[in-house]
Amino acid sequence: MENSMEPIFSYTRLFLGVMGMVALFSCGQKTFDTEKELWAHVRDTENGYTQHKKVKGVDYTLSYRPTDVLINQALGEDINKEKVDSLRNKYGDYLYFNLSLGIDNQELLSAKAGNRNEFGAMVNQLAFGMSEKVHLISKTRDTIPMADYIYPRMYGMGQSTQLLLVYPRDGRLLSNDFFHFTIDDIGFATGEVGFKIPTDPIRTEPKLKFE
Repeated sequence: MENSMEPIFSYTRLFLGVMGMVALFSCGQKTFDTEKELWAHVRDTENGYTQHKKVKGVDYTLSYRPTDVLINQALGEDINKEKVDSLRNKYGDYLYFNLSLGIDNQELLSAKAGNRNEFGAMVNQLAFGMSEKVHLISKTRDTIPMADYIYPRMYGMGQSTQLLLVYPRDGRLLSNDFFHFTIDDIGFATGEVGFKIPTDPIRTEPKLKFE
């Protein structure tokens, strides 16, 4: 009788172990009612999505941009489960990062405004050359090529230069406990500036409640 019960106990232990892992994962992933609440969570540096450094007077802020933020912007007023699922499949193949660069609460271009040649070179670099200056590198030192980036010109009205950087959701990045993000010197004598990005927060990235 005792021997016949052993498989049942084994399956029970297995089931409880799996359920425990599911519960652990679920607890790590947060869902928010509004985009404002989600961004407050992302911008809190304690949660692993945002990092900041100041080097030679240049402020660098790197934030992970959760997929549901892009989905929320694409949905508009037409919200339904099928469209949400379709957009999650579309945008879920990529990782998105906001990179903010500023000097004394001004855009980088403001620091070059007095020199026409340097100003023009900086505009060209920001608009067309950042894929050669910014690098995403796995723990095993594989460089992941950038898929795209967006640089919206603010014409001196912003408090920093903003870039949206897009990378493929490559398994070489998320299969380890961290990866690296580096920015080459772009003309301010900072040298290379790097961030070490933990992957657990990205694997359990926060979501929005679409209703």
